[in-house]
Amino acid sequence: MFKVGIIGGTGYTGGELARILCVHPDVEIVSMTSRQNDGKKVSDIHPFLKGYTDLTFSETISDSADLVFVATPHGVAMNEVPKYLEKGMKCIDLSGDYRLHDVDVYEKWYGHEHTDLDNLEKAVYGLPELFRKDIMNADLVANPGCYATATILACAPLVASGSVEDDIDVDAKSGTSGAGMVPSSRTHHPFCGESVIPYSIGSHRHTPEIEMALKMFSGKDSDVLFVPNLVPIVRGILSSCYMRLKDDLNEDDVRGIYEKQYADERFVHVVDDASIRSVVASNHVQIGVKTIKKKVVAFGAIDNLVKGASGQAVQCMNLMLGLKESAGLDMPGLGV
Repeated sequence: MFKVGIIGGTGYTGGELARILCVHPDVEIVSMTSRQNDGKKVSDIHPFLKGYTDLTFSETISDSADLVFVATPHGVAMNEVPKYLEKGMKCIDLSGDYRLHDVDVYEKWYGHEHTDLDNLEKAVYGLPELFRKDIMNADLVANPGCYATATILACAPLVASGSVEDDIDVDAKSGTSGAGMVPSSRTHHPFCGESVIPYSIGSHRHTPEIEMALKMFSGKDSDVLFVPNLVPIVRGILSSCYMRLKDDLNEDDVRGIYEKQYADERFVHVVDDASIRSVVASNHVQIGVKTIKKKVVAFGAIDNLVKGASGQAVQCMNLMLGLKESAGLDMPGLGV
C-alpha cells in the first residue's frame, strides 16, 4: 500500500480526493491537513466519509507519505511543494501554481510573483490522455484546470491533425461547485439559481493554459477566445469549441480523427451527444463533434470535481506510482 497525504483537505477537491482514495485498492491516506480544523475528525467536516476513514485533521503531512496532493488556493502550493519534494515525496498540485511553464505568463495571468522557479520548469502537465509518458516519470505534476481539461480534450485531436485554423472560440458552462466552498455574491443561490452568468471574459486563467497545452501536444499555436459561464447546477462542465476547417472534411471524417486519437482511452468516449449528466461523479469524458459547412463544433463534457480536479489527480497518481491507471476510478456516471 502506498501512503498519501492531502494538503487542504477541507475544500471540495480535498473532500473529493478523500472520497476516491478511501476506497482505492492500493493507497492509504495517512494525513489530511487543516489548520482551522486541526484535531477534528475528517468525517465531521465531510459527513459522507463516515464509516470510511477515522483520520483526524493535522497541521502537517506525515513523513511516511509517498505522495502528497496539494489542494490549496493558488499562491500557496509554491510554498508547500518544495519541502515535500526535498523529503523525497512525489507531489501533485491541484492549484494553478505549476501549470504555466513560462513564469512571465504565470505572473501576468495570476498577478503575483512565482517563488519556485526551479520546480516550475520541472513540473509536468498532468493530462494523461495527451502526456502519459511524461507523467509516469514525474516527481511533480500540475493537475490541469477543469475548464482546460474539457476544452483541451475536445480540441486537441483536430488541432494536431492540422485540419483547423488557429483561432478557436470556446463557450464553456460550469456548475457552481467550480467556484469552491467559500460562497460569494456570484454563487449565492438567489443570484445564480435561475440564470446563466458569463464572467472573467478575456481574463480567465485557463485561457493561456489551454493555448499552452494545445501547442505542447500539436506543435501548433492556437488563438483561444474563452468565455466561461456559470449555470445553476452543482457539478459538471460542458465546453463548446468552435473551429474553422481548413480541409474539406465531413462529419464522419472529423469523428474519425477523434475516434483514432481516443480509441484506447478508458475515460474518453466519442459520442453522438455529449452530456454532463452522463459523466457526473465519474472520471469519464464525453466528446461530441458536429460539422456545419466549413466549421466544426467539438463538445467536451466532464465532472469538474472528478476529471476536472480530484479524479484526474488520482489518475496521475496511479501513473506516477506505477499502478493501474484506472484504479479507484473505474465507475460510471450517475446517469440521472
